Amino acid sequence: MKPKLCKAGQQLREQFDDCYSDRTRSSDGWLGDSRHAARKSDHNPDGEGWVRAIDISRNLSGKSEPDLMPDVADQLRILAKTDRRISYIIFDRKIASYKSLWRFRKYKGINQHRTHIHISFTRKGDTDGSFFQVPLLGASK
Repeated sequence: MKPKLCKAGQQLREQFDDCYSDRTRSSDGWLGDSRHAARKSDHNPDGEGWVRAIDISRNLSGKSEPDLMPDVADQLRILAKTDRRISYIIFDRKIASYKSLWRFRKYKGINQHRTHIHISFTRKGDTDGSFFQVPLLGASK
């Protein structure tokens, strides 16, 4: 079965692209490579072909400053309290998920996600590509 990025992942990536057209994309990705295929990862397609994760490069401005990703990560974390499409977020040695009541805690994985943010999605995100209400990603509130 051909891999397909979940609709929520497509929408969120599009919002990053629309708001930060000059951003660096060197760490962007959604489909797992051979390292991901050797282990459980939301970057690997499930039995129906759905991939439920995206990585977005940290450098949103296309320059070294300002570093906006910490603020975007925090806004996504806050949104995830009510938006059931987001499963967890990993960024800059921290992870936030439902298990931690959406508070960032230390991340102990091999990849510390310092050059990019990782967003994983739930099954709800497979077909729900509605706009993410994140102020730094184009939301009006």
